[in-house]
Amino acid sequence: MTEHTPLVARQALHAYEPLTPDVVLDALASVGLPGDGRLMALSSYENRVYQVHLESPVGSAASRGDIVVVKFYRPDRWSDAQIIEEHAFAAELMAAEIPVVGALVLNGRTLNHFGGFSFSVSPSRGGRRPELDNPDVLAWIGRFLARIHTVGSAKPFQHRPALNMQTFGFESRDILLAGDYLPLDMASRWHKAFDAAMQTARAVFESVAHGASGVQHLRLHGDCHPGNILWTPEGTPGAGPHFVDLDDARSGPAVQDLWMLLSGDRAQCTYQLGALVDGYEEFREFDRRELALIEPLRTLRLVHYSAWLAQRWHDPIFPINFPWFGSSDYWKGQVDMLEEQTEAMQEAPLVA
Repeated sequence: MTEHTPLVARQALHAYEPLTPDVVLDALASVGLPGDGRLMALSSYENRVYQVHLESPVGSAASRGDIVVVKFYRPDRWSDAQIIEEHAFAAELMAAEIPVVGALVLNGRTLNHFGGFSFSVSPSRGGRRPELDNPDVLAWIGRFLARIHTVGSAKPFQHRPALNMQTFGFESRDILLAGDYLPLDMASRWHKAFDAAMQTARAVFESVAHGASGVQHLRLHGDCHPGNILWTPEGTPGAGPHFVDLDDARSGPAVQDLWMLLSGDRAQCTYQLGALVDGYEEFREFDRRELALIEPLRTLRLVHYSAWLAQRWHDPIFPINFPWFGSSDYWKGQVDMLEEQTEAMQEAPLVA
């Protein structure tokens, strides 16, 4: 008689350990989209995203016919209500004929559940990164950002959080301190640099908001960097930008969706910003007071990025791709950048 070793129940090593290719295909089959076995992981650290070939076309719902993109949301990041609110925002944008790639409605809903995961399915869209040194491309993007913000200003988010000093600054600091991520030789320097940066950022936010009419906060894309804009060249169907991945949609000032498209030295950023705003103002007035918020928003993103890495460190994909996080050299670099940002926030803002 063979002696069997009893199975010992164990907790998954990380949130996505149970998400095998079979689970991905079974999840799609559960909403009536059986895959043919071909799936490819797409670049995403926060969620797990796959391009999947289906056994048969899904009809008009997915324009590529037999290829869809399925996103499995990181457990415990967003609530179902927050994800559904993101999907509803994307649906509003698409109804306004803005080229946003949103979730498909399957069995009457956009958010589905399988195997302990929440997931959505969207059409597969091709494209490349936009050429942000081309003023015509920037103006084109600016026009669509204005239209996104017009829809975004129609009503507020009820469930998704705002982008502000508390959520991106102080809450990020608390995450880093609670997890003891700062090495002893850099902790006091980082604390000092953080405090100085937040004091300067607060002064800028308060100066911009001062007066009878404060800065308007509206629903935003939230993470509008070049990687989240797919560009289709002129002369092809659907030419121009397609905005993807509203996973970080939040409330905030309009300039949040513009500044991450800027790169290079001050002269280059000024030139790029001018083209973006020129296009933007063909459809919507841009409050130039918000230009002073670019460097404070950049500072908040810098701190939030460190906290994001800390929160995800238990996921094996993060130590593999960010092996330098947590080292003294990393935190020295963060201190240097915070000090540089404190100086930048005290300079005259860019002009559009």
